[in-house]
Amino acid sequence: MGAKPAEKAARRCAAGRFASRAMARETAVMPPVASVVSNWGAVIATQNLPKGAEMDLVSRWLLIIRASVFPMTLCSGLIGGLLAVGAPDARFGCLLLALIGLVVAHAANNMINDYFDVVGGVDTDGYVRTVYAPHPILSGLISKTGLLIAILVANLVDLWILVELVQARGWPVVVFALAGLFISVFYVAPPLKLKHRGLGEPGVAVVWGPLMIGGTYYVTTGTAPLWVFLASLPYAMLVTTVLFGKHVDKLVSDQAKGIHTLPVILGREKALAWTRAMMSAYFALVALLVVLGVVSVWCLAVVLAIPRLFETLETFRKAPPPGPPPGYPLWPLWYVAWAFRLNRRAGGLFVLGLLLNAFVPLYVSIDFSLRS
Repeated sequence: MGAKPAEKAARRCAAGRFASRAMARETAVMPPVASVVSNWGAVIATQNLPKGAEMDLVSRWLLIIRASVFPMTLCSGLIGGLLAVGAPDARFGCLLLALIGLVVAHAANNMINDYFDVVGGVDTDGYVRTVYAPHPILSGLISKTGLLIAILVANLVDLWILVELVQARGWPVVVFALAGLFISVFYVAPPLKLKHRGLGEPGVAVVWGPLMIGGTYYVTTGTAPLWVFLASLPYAMLVTTVLFGKHVDKLVSDQAKGIHTLPVILGREKALAWTRAMMSAYFALVALLVVLGVVSVWCLAVVLAIPRLFETLETFRKAPPPGPPPGYPLWPLWYVAWAFRLNRRAGGLFVLGLLLNAFVPLYVSIDFSLRS
């Protein structure tokens, strides 16, 4: 005999309540896709998860590897690759491998820095690094052992890429890779601790300029002419302004810990003046390279970033505000955010100029060229 209508209705209600509870649990575990993707964008833009947002696996790892600074690495790699357009025997499959390798190496470098700064007693609760963004270890995103494993995996991936590129282009690839690895590891690692001796900033200029740009050009073409290294200098300088800005922001804290970055050695006002000079010199160097026929006339697109340059220079002439502006995510850092903002605009326009040149080559017509 079938169930009574009342019993059937009760069962349907119970099933409905069960389904609602299950859906609620699933929703709690799996946030809406749009919300999660928005979180990833926020982390890449600000190195912070939006206030009140739920941590997901991808956001966790974007924070651990500090993905917010990867645009500078991609920019360097793209500059090297785009300079190679039109070169004989250009292999853009090698360029793609190199770009992946550079990003993975940057991730490994960031994790190495965070690990050694914790082990060495530099990064502690209340230190600037732990205030402006979550520290992988100190904020509980990952354990020390987990971070070491991640560093090992990243370096194994880069080792595989290195072997592939050496087979394609020969032993000079090893020179570029080992030089970059040396500076990256000993930036904070003992016994050299380059950052502690005023050598961190020059090291960064060398890595993001001649090594990355010259290296990607080499793996793409199999050659490394002098003009490519000259073409790497403007962006090398622009990346260095970002590090100067960060170290000015941390000057008092670094000084207290005996970390002698260049801004600590120079003093705040001189360091800010140097940074302003390097920002301005970027535009002058690009123009000079255009006149000398080293890079395309299209690279003069960087002039579109001059309004942002003026805005940034004005900021670097003034003291930071007494507190963070509404919605500002990186406090107590200040100058570095403005320098990075300029870097994205001016560096991106330089890449755009090189990209346009790949389709419509355009150079200053002169009797000599450093490219020849």
